[in-house]
Amino acid sequence: LQAWGVDGHNSHTNVCSSGARLGYTTWIGADRPSPDHANARFILMLSAHLETGHYFNPHAQRIIEGKMAGAKIAVIDTRLSNTAARADYWLSSWPGSESAILLAMANVMLQEDLYDRAFMERWVNWEEYLRSEHPGTELTFDQFIRAIKAHYHSYTPEFAERESGVQASLIVDVAREAARAGSALATHVWRNAASGNEGGWQVSRCLQFLNVLTGSVGTKGGTSPNSWDKFAAAPYIRPAPQTVWNEMVWPKEYPLTHHEMSILLPHFLKEGRGRVDTYFTRVYNPIWTNPDGASWLEVLQNEAHVGLHAALTPVWSETAWFADYVLPMGNAAERHDIMSQETQAGSWIGFRQPVLRVMREKMGQPVEFTYEANPGEVWEEDEFWIELSWRIDPDGSLGVRQYFESPYRPGEKVTVDEYYQWMFENSVPGLPEAAAAENLNPLQYMRKYGAFEVARDTYQLHEKPLDAAQLDGAEVDPETHLIHKDGHVIGVETGGDAVAGFGTPSRKLEFFSPTLKAWHWPEYAMPAYIKSHVHRDHIDHAKSEYVLLPTFRLPTLIHTRSGNAKWLNEISHTNPLWVHPQDAERIGLHTDELAKVQTEIGYFIVRAWITEAIRPGIVACSHHLGRWRLAKDTGGDRWSTALADLQQVADGQWKLRQVEGIKPFASDDPDSERVWWQDAGVHQNLTFPVHPDPISGMHCWHQKVSVHKAGAEDRYGDVFVDTNLSFRVYQEWLKKTRPAPGPDGLRRPLWIPRPVKPALEAYRIPST
Repeated sequence: LQAWGVDGHNSHTNVCSSGARLGYTTWIGADRPSPDHANARFILMLSAHLETGHYFNPHAQRIIEGKMAGAKIAVIDTRLSNTAARADYWLSSWPGSESAILLAMANVMLQEDLYDRAFMERWVNWEEYLRSEHPGTELTFDQFIRAIKAHYHSYTPEFAERESGVQASLIVDVAREAARAGSALATHVWRNAASGNEGGWQVSRCLQFLNVLTGSVGTKGGTSPNSWDKFAAAPYIRPAPQTVWNEMVWPKEYPLTHHEMSILLPHFLKEGRGRVDTYFTRVYNPIWTNPDGASWLEVLQNEAHVGLHAALTPVWSETAWFADYVLPMGNAAERHDIMSQETQAGSWIGFRQPVLRVMREKMGQPVEFTYEANPGEVWEEDEFWIELSWRIDPDGSLGVRQYFESPYRPGEKVTVDEYYQWMFENSVPGLPEAAAAENLNPLQYMRKYGAFEVARDTYQLHEKPLDAAQLDGAEVDPETHLIHKDGHVIGVETGGDAVAGFGTPSRKLEFFSPTLKAWHWPEYAMPAYIKSHVHRDHIDHAKSEYVLLPTFRLPTLIHTRSGNAKWLNEISHTNPLWVHPQDAERIGLHTDELAKVQTEIGYFIVRAWITEAIRPGIVACSHHLGRWRLAKDTGGDRWSTALADLQQVADGQWKLRQVEGIKPFASDDPDSERVWWQDAGVHQNLTFPVHPDPISGMHCWHQKVSVHKAGAEDRYGDVFVDTNLSFRVYQEWLKKTRPAPGPDGLRRPLWIPRPVKPALEAYRIPST
């Protein structure tokens, strides 16, 4: 994108994790945590995600290692998830009340003096807090403690019990257990409450507060910034940042959103903010995955909104059905790729390879493009973008081609081997030496082993001292203690030591966020409890109103990506509505009977499952099922998709009805004729309007719904939605924002990360 000069990155992150990311970023300067579960004494988690996610799967092993070594586990989750079932403490909270619980725990630690004074005095930006919020008071740590004890005094366990339904005594027990763990408290939230609620980004702020109070940041058994444990290898060349700012994905209304506002693109198009000439969906299925998928369907079919749509995807999808071009991209075994995630207190890099290409080459049958070895015309994505860029700029006159030329053969097209060869030779510390010890070059080493450990025991990196060369010519600001050199901050002085610090503007842990205050949200500059849009005050059970939790998935499936996995779909192929027995009796529902779930903009028909694994007043439906196709033999994997009829019944009104479920079918795989299950689940996301959090931009997934027994005319899997209503909901939520500009006329704080970051001049809003 930067080689093309385009500001057009448009991912799924603001339906995934941008809430938690913003909360962590404002504390530690990194956008997610890296808990050292295996060495923890106490593990506190807000989600089932660690045992059901994709790249978080290794955490499940580390959690059990910690438990076997004596660690206790607490899980805050409305549902009795698989993780909660293995926990010592299960706190089943009312959705959106999690920050109240966490602040009550913090209050217990403060009032009972269970905090790590030495760590906090050294690493919290308490002086900045006192100057801003208590001007004129004495700048001492004792004054800071007095001030925050008073600030959080009202967050009692009893208050949290009233908000959450979790017993006050249980909250106190968990708080004290966490405090006793001290520096070995491992915590985690990723989606869950941070992605479900308005104000959910404060959940990660409040959870990280417990790590700060206990001094368990960057410690063995504690919780580190993910940037310490996720290794990013640099490529051989980086294009200059683009000089444009795309307000269709980074609008002024959301200056603090952690990722682009992709869910709002259809509404921006409909209200005339612009037009998309060419749109790529890359391993992205917005019609199915996003809320309000019918609005996506409308704009993708209207050339006045989207001129050309190319879907890059390894599998058929609902979105690909409405694309002008479907470009099949390789799965993990059909492409080169590098991978690194924060799975433990250490960093590593993995290397995927296209199996059939490697096999051909070993047999002495080289190919030019990987698709020549893959089945069908399945491209390797690296090769696709290189080739497309050369076709766009064949003679180099546009300045694009230079970024796709070989580092070894000037002026020639880079090969994928050369791309990774340079990276492994120059960007992975220790790899060249490890390869040489086996008489291999780094690329050969990675082809042989597939992974390399870059570092282990990555603790206390914030305490890394600055050496004499770094400090030569540097100056220390007497008020902020920041160390400046050549116009840049290189570290911080704390306790008389010159050290690297964290990735925040203060280089400390920012209990007080001057960024939030300066960017129009002063009331939330400290960890706070924001009442959710599904707070219990908004729910009237007398009107059969409930809170719907659609944010979880089963441990056997991965988003919509596992639809082509026949064995996984045999295990899990239905997403019933979880209903507590008390609510089922009120509604008149029994297990397997059809329920009608009415949202703000439509409804869906689903089977009920009556269970005590959910709180009364709450219903839940997992989000990775309900796939559909519009033709009998094409349009989706038949292990997982129902044949459906999609009709526009009026202007802006759409109805999806399942024609037939999953059936045995003839194919090259004899297992396809052994299919015994029929259920494909129900596509609930279509019926959700956009709920963008006004600060983080995260779509707030939890829904206020009404639940009734289905009528005689309703059929399993029916979905109805009105996009006229969804546009009105979008307008209502847009009014909650406090738009840019911020300080100095900026669109966004310069220090908060941004994918495909543009040049600094693009950050300034032009004066009118």
